[in-house]
Amino acid sequence: MFDLLCLGEPLFELNAQPDGSFKSGFGGDISNVAIAAARQGVKSGIISRVGDDQFGKELCSLWARETVCAKHVAIVPGQDTGVYFVFHHNDEHHFRYRRKGSAASQMTARDLPNSAISKAKIFYSSGIGLGVSESLSEAVFHATAVARSADVTIAFDPNLRTALWSLDKARDVTHDLMRHCDIALPGLDDARKLTGLNSPDEIVTFYHELGAKIVALTLGSDGVVVSENGRVATIPGEDVVAKDATGAGDCFNGIFLANYMEHGNIIKAAEQANRGAALSTTGFGAVDPIPFKSSLT
Repeated sequence: MFDLLCLGEPLFELNAQPDGSFKSGFGGDISNVAIAAARQGVKSGIISRVGDDQFGKELCSLWARETVCAKHVAIVPGQDTGVYFVFHHNDEHHFRYRRKGSAASQMTARDLPNSAISKAKIFYSSGIGLGVSESLSEAVFHATAVARSADVTIAFDPNLRTALWSLDKARDVTHDLMRHCDIALPGLDDARKLTGLNSPDEIVTFYHELGAKIVALTLGSDGVVVSENGRVATIPGEDVVAKDATGAGDCFNGIFLANYMEHGNIIKAAEQANRGAALSTTGFGAVDPIPFKSSLT
């Protein structure tokens, strides 16, 4: 049984450095979330596919080091693992992807371990998994239905990527999935585009009305708004010297879900996750700067 089981696409990362070189690393939102949760001491796992290439092998080695279970990750001969580049400009980061036709994008509902999903405490996926390909989107919907029928808690981050699909399609499909979601984990910029709303309070209300029992709306450097059963709290941002915000939202999600599973207090969970996400921006890459539980206490 898993505490947290994540479905989507892992990626190999090449992150541009100030000297013009590229720092190799790892990414893919569901992998980042699984690792962030594992570093807090929960049992996390991944459902995906990687190519039988060097990138896929290095991802599998990463998960072994991070104690993230990859027994439900298929290594597919003749297919490629997705790769992405991170570029930095004016305190912002920009992504460039090489993932078309990747092994994960060819996953179907038939590839899913339904029994493992039905026994997890929390099932996690994101809008990226919905946008990568039609077959992976169908797999995410199928897995969500399996989780729902087994009373597994469903957590979802809309994680909008307009490089993958149009905003209109992303809005329709993402909202359709989130009607089955228990914990909504949107970022403010994505949520504004997807909902057409501006204020955090309006956005939180929107996701509650869509069906989520818990909403944690991340505000970037301004912190997070978290809401459950009419109880709303705003946790201010942490004062850090940020170098790279790649994966900060994923880091928040993993730490939030791990802490929520531990004690069921959304405000304490959001405070820990807010601190962890801020710390993750003080280094380069999506994975290396993710803090361990010991550094957050």
